[in-house]
Amino acid sequence: MERLWSLLQRTQRLSPRPSQTIYKRVEGTQQWRLEEELEDGEDGAEPPAHFCPMELRGPDLGSRPRRQNLGFWAAAGRRAAPYLVLTTLLIFTGAFLLGYVAFRGSCQACGDDVLVVSEDLSYEPVLDSQQGTLYWSDLQAMFLQLLREGSLEDTIRLTSFRERVSGSAGMAALAQDIRAALSSQKLDHVWTDTHYVGLQFPDPARPNTLRWADTAGRPGEQLPLEDPDVYCPYSATGNATGELVYAHYGRREDLQDLRARGLEPAGRLLLVRLGVISFAQKVASAQDFGARGVLIYPDPADFSQDPHKLSLSSHRAVYGHFPPVQSSGLPGIPAQPISADIASLLLRKLKGPVAPQEWQGHLPGSSYHLGPGPGLHLVVNNHRVSTPISNIFGCIEGRSEPDHYVVIGAQRDAWGPGAAQSAVGTGILLELVRTFSSMVSNGFRPRRSLLFISWDGGDFGSVGSMEWLEGYLSVLHLKAVVYVSLDNAVLGDDKFHAKTSPLLISLIENILKQVDSPNRSGQTLYEQVVVNNHSWDAEVIRPLPMDSSAYSFTAFAGVPAVEFSFTEDGQAYPFLHTKDDTYENLHKVLRGRLPAVAQAVAQLAGQLLIRLSHDHLLPLDFARYGDVVLRHIGCLNEFSGDLKARGLTLQWVYSARGDYIRAAEKLRKEIYSSEDSDERLMRMYNVRIMREEGEDQQSQNRSLMEKQRGEERQSQVEFYFLSQYVSPADSPFRHIFLGRGDHTLGALLDHVRLLRSGSSADPGAPSPRVAPGLGFQESRFRRQLALLTWTLQGAANALSGDVWNIDNNF
Repeated sequence: MERLWSLLQRTQRLSPRPSQTIYKRVEGTQQWRLEEELEDGEDGAEPPAHFCPMELRGPDLGSRPRRQNLGFWAAAGRRAAPYLVLTTLLIFTGAFLLGYVAFRGSCQACGDDVLVVSEDLSYEPVLDSQQGTLYWSDLQAMFLQLLREGSLEDTIRLTSFRERVSGSAGMAALAQDIRAALSSQKLDHVWTDTHYVGLQFPDPARPNTLRWADTAGRPGEQLPLEDPDVYCPYSATGNATGELVYAHYGRREDLQDLRARGLEPAGRLLLVRLGVISFAQKVASAQDFGARGVLIYPDPADFSQDPHKLSLSSHRAVYGHFPPVQSSGLPGIPAQPISADIASLLLRKLKGPVAPQEWQGHLPGSSYHLGPGPGLHLVVNNHRVSTPISNIFGCIEGRSEPDHYVVIGAQRDAWGPGAAQSAVGTGILLELVRTFSSMVSNGFRPRRSLLFISWDGGDFGSVGSMEWLEGYLSVLHLKAVVYVSLDNAVLGDDKFHAKTSPLLISLIENILKQVDSPNRSGQTLYEQVVVNNHSWDAEVIRPLPMDSSAYSFTAFAGVPAVEFSFTEDGQAYPFLHTKDDTYENLHKVLRGRLPAVAQAVAQLAGQLLIRLSHDHLLPLDFARYGDVVLRHIGCLNEFSGDLKARGLTLQWVYSARGDYIRAAEKLRKEIYSSEDSDERLMRMYNVRIMREEGEDQQSQNRSLMEKQRGEERQSQVEFYFLSQYVSPADSPFRHIFLGRGDHTLGALLDHVRLLRSGSSADPGAPSPRVAPGLGFQESRFRRQLALLTWTLQGAANALSGDVWNIDNNF
């Protein structure tokens, strides 16, 4: 036993003493502090009671004649010793497990979000024996208390009153004020990036026009454009003449339906409704099907029919934009927004078959025929102007991982008043800056850096954020953890949606359970959304649309992103991207609840930032992409028979799908099965690939390095879905699930569907890049399948780790 005790003493002297970051609150004050404490005692301290050395003794009988009895006791002691040692070890093990369970239980009482473990030895502790421990609930309370002290509504109102067109004098003045506001806060860095970019504006000397055209294509009487200042930035310029055809929302399936009904879109002008997909997608689809131009109008059917609610004037047209780069989807045909009144006049001139019931709208006096109708002559004379735009940045440096950024941004510019478009987001951004700055003043310091950005050029295809992404494309996926967009955050108060990467779905669910509903007293947002739908994600989660400012972060740069929106129940906010998007109208649409809804968005975004910037393990659920892979590729199953009849197979992509799912499960086990490992594992998490290690890190054992690589792979899952086999210059949106181009799963599905259209192209056609209207092409299919399979297989291999760890079946 003495030998056992000696061994235990030696082990205790050699064992490292882990440290913990503990959040402390000064009792009786409003000050909040962080403190790092050593949990173990000093070297050489007295051993715990349950490690006391033991000595076996018999009764002191004191004389040689008792020798036989002494031998008996000695023999009994020798037989009992193993049982006593075993008993001691069992007592020690039981006490250890009891203490461990008690500690874990105290942490779990605060939720999974308790932030207690840290190995940041460079952090300077603040010691105060009177402080209490600050757990997640306390940190959350501090944030909410400081957020309530702001003036969010005033910031939104004052911002909406200011001129904010990119390049204007009003925008320059606002940019200076925003930078001054950030500089007045407790931020570590504030700076401005200015770029000169080509922005497209209407030409006052040559306004855009729309005229009737005769059978020979000669322009005749001009139709009045009731909102002449409204236009589509980056529309192709020039003339377009042709017969008019009504094409519903202008989706690919709508144009295929027209073709199936004997109405060829090629060579004609298309009249399409606002909504469902972006302006860019509508015009790009029209171009793919050979149309010469597009007219886009707001149909009353897509807005609220409640006579007691505000609605868009029939004289208003709606502003829309395209990506500013040709390879990003910039169309090659003219496009022009028109009002509902002009659209009604055009529809009444259309002949041909009546549109399907689901295509019918609510324009008065219109029977919604498909056409064709009389000829039209569209002239678009927009011109480009070299214009300075300024992005404004503010940063709170992280204490442990300062080169990892959690990015949150909001569009600052607006074509019109832009209350919902950008004033709300700008107001929330400034309030979050103020709140987190106050938290820093009270002792809070995030683990990772918080980067706050006010974007310029949002109404021109998010050109401001694209300039920043392009400048840091080669390293951004190594540094930016997540992007949170505040654009279009408040468009109503009935429904809540999160347009997001699958990696963030589980975290969003957790945060929704902790934010109060702005319009249902006593309920959280989570409880509000599950009232009518037990599948909360089906009710809330949406994919990132192409016209979202967050889209480029994921589809272009491979950074997970999210954009929150409160909306009206089933109807769009009617004034978005119009001259009527004023503070007064937004306030009326929300029936005075604008401050409450904006506050809910701020709470949601702020708590998301705390989790992302301060959890030791990044709360990214990479396993969610396994479900996405299954769901998307499962759509190909119904075409297996059609492909097999042509001697084609989807086996390659099925194999890559299985490899990815297995690799994701392997990585999940690798990360979460090391709960009882050395505390210093935590320091190795969330480090970018190929990062230079310090001498102390080089001495870490192999298991720590394997854990580091596992977390690196987790944080870059989104990047793995960017196709490495297409050029960013030709196809900037390289994401195979979310992007745009022949390399995407969506393009492959659109192509395979042509197998059932009854048409196919020559399988020996030389170019794989053909318009979808030319039928199925085997050569194009093989190329698409190869691009998709290589990217998915690469993602699986990257998740699996080093090449020597990859399953031989891959």
